[in-house]
Amino acid sequence: MEHSARLPLSYILPIAAGRPQARALTGYLRRLARLVDEVIVVDGSPDEVFAAHAAAWGGFARHLRPALSTRNGKVGNVVTGVAAARNEAVVIADDDIRYRRAELALMAAALAEAEVVRPQNRFAPLPWHARWDSGRILLNRLAGGDWPGTLGLRRSVFVACGGYRGDVLFENLELVRTIRAAGGRERLALNLVVTRRPPSARHFLSQRIRQAYDEWARPARFAAQLALGPLAVAATLAGGLPALGVLAAAGIGAAEAGRRKGGGRRAFPATSALWAPAWLAERAVTSWIALFSGLALGGAHYRDGRLPTAATPMRDLRRRLSPAGSGSGSA
Repeated sequence: MEHSARLPLSYILPIAAGRPQARALTGYLRRLARLVDEVIVVDGSPDEVFAAHAAAWGGFARHLRPALSTRNGKVGNVVTGVAAARNEAVVIADDDIRYRRAELALMAAALAEAEVVRPQNRFAPLPWHARWDSGRILLNRLAGGDWPGTLGLRRSVFVACGGYRGDVLFENLELVRTIRAAGGRERLALNLVVTRRPPSARHFLSQRIRQAYDEWARPARFAAQLALGPLAVAATLAGGLPALGVLAAAGIGAAEAGRRKGGGRRAFPATSALWAPAWLAERAVTSWIALFSGLALGGAHYRDGRLPTAATPMRDLRRRLSPAGSGSGSA
């Protein structure tokens, strides 16, 4: 593909790996370099891993060290990458995200009308734990959209905000809230569904409580999830297993509505909604563990410590940031 056909996007990959990821990522990054104006890898890996990545990717991507360190390491990488980008339209994506040209083109078009764009993810391939987590995605599509491993943003607004807070757990929500608090427009792009490679089953299991803890940032949703367990117990005591079956069927119906919303039937298999009760049962338990983690342990486990804050409330961000992003954030 000729350089002139490249989309006017800067693609930022924040990474910090314990071992080289060249085998998993080189082909994808090389293809991206033919699709977008620039690919920036901000790499917080140890020296030997960083050197291996530089050798594999330096010929077609800008390979940088993070310019600042944050408790949530991804934030420092993102701030570094956006500052280095030469395009106004920026895509930030985790190392398990796999864009195609059509999706990048949709992102570029959406960023012409909004300061931050939130696409959606689908898992491919679909081992059992990816199907399980697809139930979460579908339910979230019905209730305000899922939170993916990728966002699009306008660089000028992000820079004007001074970046975003680097000591929170739910960093994507923090980023979007920061831009919105500065007067930016968010677009939830339900029709822009980007493939995500599933984690290992072990990693999936290790994330259950941490993801539940994210909901401390959204108290109404957190309260609803805390109510799932007591509701299931009350229904079972009152009506036995048939009543519990009715609740499960309601969960499947809600997930199916999420699959049908925004053209999701093209991206998610028809069986995806059947996994919603499993995820709801999981969240009914892990929400209470997350509550205990916040009240008794001082936050969710993150690396070698704990992060107490899921994300900054919007009212606090609005006080800190003036309209149109003329204020100063905290990276």
